[in-house]
Amino acid sequence: MAARLVSDGAVRVNGDKVSKPASTVGPGDVLTFPQGRQIRVIRIEALAKRRGPAAEAQGLYADLTPDAEPVPPRVGPRPTKKDRRDLDALRDPE
Repeated sequence: MAARLVSDGAVRVNGDKVSKPASTVGPGDVLTFPQGRQIRVIRIEALAKRRGPAAEAQGLYADLTPDAEPVPPRVGPRPTKKDRRDLDALRDPE
């Protein structure tokens, strides 16, 4: 999946688009990529000497992603079809 994101041009290293999945990165490089519905910004702190557990990998980068704005909770039940028609009539009086 990561290689496909890079090939599609969705990943940036230090602000420059990367098109080859085998691009070299190192400590101090900043990666920007989409993850779900948000854009993640990660700075590489160090490279691992071996493939290890996730807790160990989390110590190798710093997450610079700005906090997302919270989504306001829904108030009340979902509008019925009649409610939507009434709202449409208010918005577009003919």
